[in-house]
Amino acid sequence: MAHVDLNLLVALDALLEENSVTAAADRLNLSPPAMSRTLARIRRATGDDILVRAGRTMVPTPRALELREETRDLVRRATAVLTPVRRLDLAALNRHFTVRGHDALLAALAAPLIARIGATAPNLHLSLLAESAADRPDLARGQVDLEIGADEPGRPEISSEVVGADRLVLALRRGHPLAKGRVGLDRLLRMTFVTVSRRGRLHDAIDDALAERGLRRRVIASLPTSAAALDVVSRSDAVAVVAERVCRPASARLGLVTRRLPLELPPTRVVLTWHHRHDSDPAHAWLRGQVRDVLREATDGTA
Repeated sequence: MAHVDLNLLVALDALLEENSVTAAADRLNLSPPAMSRTLARIRRATGDDILVRAGRTMVPTPRALELREETRDLVRRATAVLTPVRRLDLAALNRHFTVRGHDALLAALAAPLIARIGATAPNLHLSLLAESAADRPDLARGQVDLEIGADEPGRPEISSEVVGADRLVLALRRGHPLAKGRVGLDRLLRMTFVTVSRRGRLHDAIDDALAERGLRRRVIASLPTSAAALDVVSRSDAVAVVAERVCRPASARLGLVTRRLPLELPPTRVVLTWHHRHDSDPAHAWLRGQVRDVLREATDGTA
């Protein structure tokens, strides 16, 4: 029987996921030259180039694309086989997790989650990070352990779970001249809006819904977080559309009122995402469970 080096399988999985020798080396804690030598061994073993240069980047060959899913599955199964089943000792657990998410969700999550961890896993440490303005593969590279947002992942190596949903509502200051009574389309179009966008976008689902009716609203600014948008709303005649339940505490502190929108919009889903390498990690699974429970309490708990 020919000898098979399973380390090559792990390296192949990293190369096919990153499409970069440098990024794969960083993920596996190897030097780029060592990763280049490993790629050369993989090429000899498979009889294929696997990754080839296209300008300043590297792209997978057709054979590599055929191997990607099978390689990922084999590495996942091998990891599960070689990982001992162990009882999780929360009192002794000494881990650091990085969680990144939408600011409104982190605001709803932070205090209850920190209280839970302090009571049951006192040596576990958390870093809670705001969403980045750019989409980066930080879950794949191990720089983020858990992400919380509204979108399901587009990459097959990223696992996900929908843990709840929240309705979008209009937030405005209590003394706003248009605050009393039901808000119809005519009144909505007389309002001045600020949007919430980490990328600075002035257009969102509200504009799409209005465009279907041949209508357009007035948007004067975008803010990077719901908290910043609500602060502006509390001190001006601008209004904002935010998630109802997760933003309720902040709205109440600022003395804001909310109104139903005169538009049929789907609820905003709350989605947890993580890299599949953590699927069977007991500590990560415990943290996911705590985050899931808190967010279900903060939303309506439906998908």
